[in-house]
Amino acid sequence: MATLGFIGSGSIGTKIARLAIAAGIDVVLSNSRGPQTLTETVAELGERARAATPEEAARAGDWVVVSIPLAAYRQLPAAALAGKVVLDTINYYPFRDGEFEVLNSGGTTTSELVQKHLAGAKLVKAFNNINDQHIPALARPAGAADRSALPIAGDDPEAKASAAALIDRLGFDTVDAGPLAESWRFEPETAAYVVPYCADTDTWRVAMAKLGEEVRSGGPAQTRPPKDPGTPLPAHRLRTLLAETPRVLPADRVLR
Repeated sequence: MATLGFIGSGSIGTKIARLAIAAGIDVVLSNSRGPQTLTETVAELGERARAATPEEAARAGDWVVVSIPLAAYRQLPAAALAGKVVLDTINYYPFRDGEFEVLNSGGTTTSELVQKHLAGAKLVKAFNNINDQHIPALARPAGAADRSALPIAGDDPEAKASAAALIDRLGFDTVDAGPLAESWRFEPETAAYVVPYCADTDTWRVAMAKLGEEVRSGGPAQTRPPKDPGTPLPAHRLRTLLAETPRVLPADRVLR
């Protein structure tokens, strides 16, 4: 029986976990606060789910989803993740994670930074460019006419193929964006980031502009993403967005 491990069980992680269970995949959830804090989540997900420590989730998973703030990436259990296909959902937000000059300058990408820490793992960037509410809303069976695509990037071809097969089971097509060095193409504020999956793009952009103002003012970031039913993003459209997007360095982003 296939198992999907999770290090980080917030909004992204739990929504992917629900798709995995629906696809007949067992899930092992973990977070930084301990298995006892996931009792309600596990009970809601049902008998295919259990809670564990990050090390246990890493060792149990045939694949492992990492969904934590970038600021905590050095806490990832590198030894337990060695040899694993790791789906990296991490995005860099300076207002939350602090400043990483090597990222601000474009010297490397977020996923390359994480891969350097997880030297023995096979990292595949995925699920970082879609809002959590759109993950269940847009998942579709294979062959569905309105199926959406997600970009992936990675340095290991076999790992990318394995991740693509998993994502297919979860309800999405994939578009290969290249190696981790090209994963900037679907990082925050690029053409393929979040907005193309929104049904009401104007409302989304207004909300994100307001959030940017809150962040720049130094006050608390209070604006939350608006509720949105989502709209399908087919693979051919995603390929175009990835190819045409200019690089937006973190130092130049609205959300700093």
